[in-house]
Amino acid sequence: MAKELNVEVVAADRKVWSGSASIVIARTPDGEVGVMAGHEPVLAVLVTGPVTVRTADGGAVVAAVSGGFLSVSEDRVAVLAEQAVLAEEVDAVGVEAEIAQLQGADDEAARQWAEARLGVASHR
Repeated sequence: MAKELNVEVVAADRKVWSGSASIVIARTPDGEVGVMAGHEPVLAVLVTGPVTVRTADGGAVVAAVSGGFLSVSEDRVAVLAEQAVLAEEVDAVGVEAEIAQLQGADDEAARQWAEARLGVASHR
């Protein structure tokens, strides 16, 4: 049996998801990083976008995160985000309306966060 990761996805205001996984894939300023059991310890900055967790039972959990950090140590992975939402929690119609309202606005961070949530909504 392959070793598993103990994973937690945490936002500033709540624990979003936790469980066992075979791999975690997240985006950093330098590109995507994949973490499997036995990975060297690492602390990485996350950029706004999806985090994919392949669960130990073969499923997938997809979350949108807005900034934060990825911490890996001894087969434990912590995704610590300013904001995080699971794909099934995203109201795609509401987010599309939010994106429309942001057209022409100077709030690049808000637009990126809305686009990240819309991007993961298809992973329900």
